Amino acid sequence: MHARLTARSVPERLATGAFIFHAGYLKWRGTPEQATGVHGAASGAFPMLTVVPAPIFLKLLAAGEMATGSILLAPFVPDRVAGGVLSLFSGALLAMYWRTPTMRKAGSIWPTPAGNAVSKDVWMLGIGASLLID
Repeated sequence: MHARLTARSVPERLATGAFIFHAGYLKWRGTPEQATGVHGAASGAFPMLTVVPAPIFLKLLAAGEMATGSILLAPFVPDRVAGGVLSLFSGALLAMYWRTPTMRKAGSIWPTPAGNAVSKDVWMLGIGASLLID
């Protein structure tokens, strides 16, 4: 078992971690309109989230993204741990993609224009799996 960051994983962890952390940082400073939109998309896929107020949901999502990004960027976090966290994070995003019919073409896995932003997260799942397998 790898108990450290490997040189081979540095580019994928750096690029993915920085991207996710930045997305969380922007959400942390998000507007009420952004909170409503993000909350609406998430609660449409996961109805149990309707009980969480939109501004609180956005803060929690932002914190989760910044934590995920930080784990990927931290050199003392083993690749397998970083890969597990990234796989869970991207898996949740892809579950939202799969559960939201307007994000996919009818009867297909391929995205509509509305689903493009989330469908690309399949790459993050691939990176997470790669970190787990190595």
